[in-house]
Amino acid sequence: MLEKMGKAAREASWQLAQLSTKQKNAALEQIADLLEQESAVILAANEQDLIQARANDMTPALQDRLLLTQDRLKNIADDVRKVCQLADPVGQIIDGSQLDNGLNLQRRRVPLGVVGVIYEARPNVTVDVAALCLKTGNAAILRGGKETHNTNLAVTGVIQKALQSCGISADAIQAINNPDRELVTQLLKLDRYVDMLIPRGGAGLHKLCREQSTIPVITGGIGVCHTFVDESVDFDKAISVLINAKVQRPSACNSLETVLIHEKIAAEFLPMLSQKMAEQKVTLHASLQAMPYLKNGPAKVVDVKPENLVDEWLSLDLNVEIVPAIDAAIDHIRTYGTAHSDAILTESISQADYFVQRVDSAAVYVNASTRFTDGGQFGLGAEVAVSTQKLHSRGPMGLDALTTYKWIGYGDFLNRT
Repeated sequence: MLEKMGKAAREASWQLAQLSTKQKNAALEQIADLLEQESAVILAANEQDLIQARANDMTPALQDRLLLTQDRLKNIADDVRKVCQLADPVGQIIDGSQLDNGLNLQRRRVPLGVVGVIYEARPNVTVDVAALCLKTGNAAILRGGKETHNTNLAVTGVIQKALQSCGISADAIQAINNPDRELVTQLLKLDRYVDMLIPRGGAGLHKLCREQSTIPVITGGIGVCHTFVDESVDFDKAISVLINAKVQRPSACNSLETVLIHEKIAAEFLPMLSQKMAEQKVTLHASLQAMPYLKNGPAKVVDVKPENLVDEWLSLDLNVEIVPAIDAAIDHIRTYGTAHSDAILTESISQADYFVQRVDSAAVYVNASTRFTDGGQFGLGAEVAVSTQKLHSRGPMGLDALTTYKWIGYGDFLNRT
């Protein structure tokens, strides 16, 4: 089965690589339109998945990731249209020079070829990946989790229908429609046809891909994100940023999981934090040092457990720790962080610079929410993933991250007619 899909994707990738920007944009517009026109079919399929999810006691955070609504589907379609407006990187000349021997060299952007994506309860990924891959001339093989089975089939069917109406092979975007986990293992070995693999899910999925894949893997998306509140900070502004980072969408990988408070402001700042987080129904998981300042506050508070510091909450839960100075905050981030997104809230430019230089995460913020780590927020359009590694892409992966380049050399006797 997968061998056949891989071969078909490779064949489709050759066609995609030759499409003009105009042709690719026309296909994307058609996909966006059909997603809205056939929303009833997609939402009905999504409801089947949600019924099964509730029956299987899926966590509220994962149910939120799985859920599609009319508004969410419209936003997904609008994101596809935004990809149309982005510059097409394919064919871009990165740099070039003329050698002493007369050879003209260019480095030109080209598609990767075939991209494999494995993801869990995220039906929006199906559309995001399809849009970005099509814009960059890549074919894609998608394997969503069993919890998104019906939704993914409906969405992929709409995408393939749109492609065919534009004269593009439906094999350009394929979904593995069998939930058997053995097919994941087989996909990891499909290096004959798949050029890059992107897992989007929990730590277990990333570990599996790193250990078993014979295809280059882009890992990331696990966001144990921190914010250090320095002693020189405006309390009201700091609380506002923390609420945004934790509450806006707690199930996202860029949401705040641990706040680190400078000990000099803990006695005054933590009661205020408790008051504001109580209003947002956030449960605080306090360290031994932080507990005395929080136990009498209005927010629900429990002791933090060691495992809480290394895992994503993806819910209205927040770890609270007190640190003696900025170096202790940095050490904590290095120990427990995942190199996704970390921030400092401070009014000291020297402290900000010190933090930025020493925290080695894909995105580092000064006086801003970790929620900004997003392809749309960065102006990249819909993202295919957030990479926390250093090769070949880091942070939100937009169009450029789905291209490679080739060297082209021109001799001096070419007839340019």
